[in-house]
Amino acid sequence: METSVEVIARLSGAVKRYGALTALDGMDLMLHRGELLALLGPNGAGKSTAISLLLGLVHADAGRVELFGRHPQEIDARRRIGVMLQSAALPGTLRVSELLRLTMSYYPTPRSLEESAQLAGITDLLSRRYVALSGGQQRRVQFALALCGRPELLFLDEPTVGMDIDARQKLWVAIRRLVAEGCAVVLTTHYLEEAEALAQRVVVLGKGRVLSEGSVDALRSRVAMTRIRCVSDLDAAALMRWPHVAHAERDGVHIHVHTDAPENVLRRLLDADPALSELEVRRAGLAEAFTELTREDVPEKEVA
Repeated sequence: METSVEVIARLSGAVKRYGALTALDGMDLMLHRGELLALLGPNGAGKSTAISLLLGLVHADAGRVELFGRHPQEIDARRRIGVMLQSAALPGTLRVSELLRLTMSYYPTPRSLEESAQLAGITDLLSRRYVALSGGQQRRVQFALALCGRPELLFLDEPTVGMDIDARQKLWVAIRRLVAEGCAVVLTTHYLEEAEALAQRVVVLGKGRVLSEGSVDALRSRVAMTRIRCVSDLDAAALMRWPHVAHAERDGVHIHVHTDAPENVLRRLLDADPALSELEVRRAGLAEAFTELTREDVPEKEVA
């Protein structure tokens, strides 16, 4: 018997217009306790508007918006969330420890300063003034401010922009820990590998509507394409004329082939070039699925 997962926030038929522009067109969206939801879509798809409605920053023109069963502007609901937006106007003259203590004071049961700093990887920055930090360091401080209130729902809008690879990986570890503790996370990102690495559920938006939603594997299964990479002297232009080859190109000594019938193409490649080497075969990733889904004009049914 399946146990239902608590819905802690939702949009029901949400409509938001800015003049003649319809930013959200009857959107339905549910957020569940303890899950990481990646909200993806091209620029103008409605991601920022959907988050702004859930945060109570703007009002819907039609439909319903709930945060922990309440209106998003109610203080009892707002104290249960943490937010890391793309930009943050913070007083630069304050030290990082002062910013953390100030933010912690707004919450009834915040994490300790030490725990918040350790989780965000900013222990070595506590005594420094915010204005003196690099862009990547400031993003890590913003992450600490978002989690220090011990939120039940955390909004992360492009959280790793400006971070180097090491800092990004450490932030991923921290996000996974928060989810393991039962915190729900809404992630928007242009780094599709980030969504692929972290998300339990992905919602793809386009023109203010939900185009598709499901697990990463379910969305990837929507794209039948497989990528083949190998070292070969075969001509890429000639490969393009083969049946079931959607694309072929040369990158130095390597040939890259995209196909919807990998078994057939692999056999022909090996027959055509017995010296072929360094063969790699990979199914389509989330990036290919995202590209395919955002080409569609009609919303799709949910994929399991």
